[in-house]
Amino acid sequence: MDLELSASELAFQAEARAWLAEHVPAEPLPSLDTAEGFALHREWEATLAEARWSVVSWPSAYSGREASLVEWVVFEEEYYRAGAPLRVSQNGIFLLAPIIFEHGTQEQQDRFLPTMATGEKVWAQCWSEPEAGSDLASLRSTARRDDGRGGWVLNGQKIWCSRAALAHWGFGLFRSDPEAQKHAGLTYFLFPLDADGVTVRPIAQLDGEAGFAEVFFDDVFVPDADVLGAPGDGWRVAMSTAGNERGLSLRSPGRFTAAADRLLALYDERPDPRLADRVVDAWLRAEAYRLYTWGTVTRLRDGGDVGAAGSVNKVWWSELDVALHETALELLGPDAELDSRWLDGYTFALSGPIYAGTNEIQRNIIAERILGLPREPKGAQR
Repeated sequence: MDLELSASELAFQAEARAWLAEHVPAEPLPSLDTAEGFALHREWEATLAEARWSVVSWPSAYSGREASLVEWVVFEEEYYRAGAPLRVSQNGIFLLAPIIFEHGTQEQQDRFLPTMATGEKVWAQCWSEPEAGSDLASLRSTARRDDGRGGWVLNGQKIWCSRAALAHWGFGLFRSDPEAQKHAGLTYFLFPLDADGVTVRPIAQLDGEAGFAEVFFDDVFVPDADVLGAPGDGWRVAMSTAGNERGLSLRSPGRFTAAADRLLALYDERPDPRLADRVVDAWLRAEAYRLYTWGTVTRLRDGGDVGAAGSVNKVWWSELDVALHETALELLGPDAELDSRWLDGYTFALSGPIYAGTNEIQRNIIAERILGLPREPKGAQR
């Protein structure tokens, strides 16, 4: 594991820290799941993009700085340390963009990436269906070939689509070959959420805000130009997305180390010896995640990959997030209901062990692919 930053990396860190100190809003923005907050977060994304801080690892042609993986992690640490706003574009820039770079055509890259970087177009992740959650390959939404128009006709329903209530575009899998085996015959589509035949129904969360939506497709036409990867190859393309979500790109360590530092500050304000061990444990786990991430960065830089270890990552950060916020709420006691930052963070943290593949599924992957344990027999009684 290499924890030493080079002179150029230290200069990059200093530049990022200075810019964020000058530009991060003095007051937190309204929730990005409200119309007002959504608009203000998009303005923040545009501000980031203008200074080329929105997507630092991207090519300069798409508003990036061509930053290395090390520099990306450094920037993320500085971003969260500065208390900068949540990224309303995270589904696009962290989950979809790496797949467009890997599997998309040059035309798709030129068409989708610039507006993604600036926040002009926000993307929704449309994966799950009522009977296809962690077992994504069991999805039933269909794509029928339309040779006359040069594209596909989508039908079906997606649910728990993050950002879909206010987003402009969505991405997801549809079954394009009903005769193929379960994981085959799937195609990855990109689609505007205001297309004819698309119905978006917001889903209210515990706080009443619509961070998710269910999306219905009724004979929605999608041209061939909006197919990502080859028809029928959607599962392989999608697994690249899942790896990004479970691994490095969506949950950088800066998010948790910043929360752990806030937890320590809260304990200084409200010391409670009964919770001292839990506060220390949360900080240690956040620091362990930071070090684990740097180990992963070193491995990737040396030509390795994340692979099934992304499942270890996902279980760790999702359970860490819950522990951090639960401990903070207990320190706050009755005042917890008045502290929206910790309370909102807690309600969101509760979803972490579920999305990106439930932690039960992740533990199966860890057991089978990393520890080499035998697969659980199908239909086994629990």
